[in-house]
Amino acid sequence: MNKNRLEAFSDGVLAIIITIMVLELKVPHEVSFSALADLAPKFLCYILSFVYVGIYWNNHHHLFHAVQKVNGPTLWANSHLLFWLSLIPFATAWMGENHFQSLTVALYGFVLLMNGVAFGILVRVLVSLHGKDSLLGRAIGTDFKGNISVVAYVVGIAVSFFSSWLATAIYAVVALTWLIPDRRIEDKLHTY
Repeated sequence: MNKNRLEAFSDGVLAIIITIMVLELKVPHEVSFSALADLAPKFLCYILSFVYVGIYWNNHHHLFHAVQKVNGPTLWANSHLLFWLSLIPFATAWMGENHFQSLTVALYGFVLLMNGVAFGILVRVLVSLHGKDSLLGRAIGTDFKGNISVVAYVVGIAVSFFSSWLATAIYAVVALTWLIPDRRIEDKLHTY
């Protein structure tokens, strides 16, 4: 099965997700710095979520650059990832609208957690299809960074009930670790 349709569909969904997020930023009705300051929580949430969607897009691109084909389980695993990614705008808006209250930060962390799990499932499905000795299988290895990220999300969710700002900082640190694209696949591609 050709992977191009899957990639094109995924790119379209991710573009829509970013569009939905930016539409949640309502223009203030008054012209003042205080009106802009009132948007700060929403804007901070938007920045964090935009970075996350960008990270997933970037790593999705690298992932599919390293594979030759897809199959039915791959399509379902990719749809599963897109489902969780599509919830980022809701979680972002709720957290920003409610100024990082604990429950909203916990839900945001849960959505991030499920995105991490879904991406991990997609990777495992692709490695299973191509084999552990494939370019992708060798590049992914034990996926230490992905596994640590999932653990960090769980910690962030737990911490959110005591300190929503610390939990948000944990989510931001995870994003920072992924800002530089995952070099494992790119490095393997350049050796062949």
